Amino acid sequence: MIVELEYGRGRIPVRLPDGCDVTVLRKKPLPVIDDTAGAVERTFAEPAGVPPLASLAQGRRSACILVCDITRPVPNRLFLGPMIRTLLDSGIPARCITVLVATGLHRPNEGEELAELIGDPWVLDTVRVENHFARDAAAHVDLGVTATRGTPVKLDRRFVDADLRIATGLVEPHFMAGWSGGRKVVAPGVAHEDTIRTFHNARFMEDPAAIQCNLDGNPLHEEQLEIMRMLGEVHAVNTVIDERRSLCFVNFGEIAASHLEAVRFVHDSCVVPVGRKFSTVVTSAAGYPLDRTYYQTVKGMVTPIDILAPGASLVVASDCSEGIGSPQYREAQRRLVASGPDGFLRSILDKPLADIDEWQTEMQLKPMRIAGIHLYSRGLPPGDRGLTGVNVVDSIEDAVTRSVESSGDPAVAVIPEGPYVVPRFAAPVSRTGLVQ
Repeated sequence: MIVELEYGRGRIPVRLPDGCDVTVLRKKPLPVIDDTAGAVERTFAEPAGVPPLASLAQGRRSACILVCDITRPVPNRLFLGPMIRTLLDSGIPARCITVLVATGLHRPNEGEELAELIGDPWVLDTVRVENHFARDAAAHVDLGVTATRGTPVKLDRRFVDADLRIATGLVEPHFMAGWSGGRKVVAPGVAHEDTIRTFHNARFMEDPAAIQCNLDGNPLHEEQLEIMRMLGEVHAVNTVIDERRSLCFVNFGEIAASHLEAVRFVHDSCVVPVGRKFSTVVTSAAGYPLDRTYYQTVKGMVTPIDILAPGASLVVASDCSEGIGSPQYREAQRRLVASGPDGFLRSILDKPLADIDEWQTEMQLKPMRIAGIHLYSRGLPPGDRGLTGVNVVDSIEDAVTRSVESSGDPAVAVIPEGPYVVPRFAAPVSRTGLVQ
């Protein structure tokens, strides 16, 4: 049997060994919006729970629009132009409109990459498009600390000071915050490093509620909502796309309420009940742009945890065309390799501020506690293989064959779209009502 995994800008075919009992896990199909321009126009003209965008913009002196960085395939080209035209028609001068790339602690997006991200040359020619820099203390406003957990709240001055604040993004599973988009585009998106490093420390990351597709009791989500309340009025554009990156949903409204509406829309598509656990799981890092670095590849390792049998083999395909990731992440991976998973965890448990990007290393520990991880990557430089902390393989097919032979279990789960599909183990129930 041949299956295709999302990989780089395309897909990679994988021939699975004869005799395997293959289960392919995909999102449940969602209806695609054919008239995307009409849908966007209606979204701004008839939002739920707030006045139309044109009315909201009346009398405002400035606007700041947040967009996710290049690691997210948000369909910015569909809505940024219409949104900015509405703001201009409502009287906000072009010089007072800023599109701000919510980089968090990621690198800035510039040049051709920025043009790809924005997707509309007219936007780049008409308004300011700038990057957020989390380490620039002077560029942030200190709003105090959250009442619940004492997180310092420092946000980009360009967003805080704007008369009209709009976050835009993609709502999809997120392995820490439950779901991406909405409040997450603000914090960590345009937060200072102190804010980001606080709610990425081990106190948050090791909380059992800080998992994909869960908002109930999730400490990151709760802090993000409190930060929104401290900030004041913020609106959001939320989008959902399918496996082929076609638009399935778009809305506009108050940031928390509109985000929850998008989560309700997409939840049952992404969360896939599975009636057994597997000794062999093959997945991806979702292809471009997410699989450009090993840093982002960790998301594909964490998402299938719930269906991994103890001692399973997890095979992950990721292009890693930009290598490991940031210098800080490289250092965290060095520490993991040197001290082992238990030693690394002990070293971070009591730190109030996580070192930059070490949280991704911490998340990698979660699947490592259950399974052996095998990485297939054509883009990762040979010298970086040892920093992954996992087994780097030259053949997905051979890795699957070895896993099936060693486990004696021919069942193989394949997740072509990686972290965008969240399998949940649901034990089958017998006719007597007892879990089998």
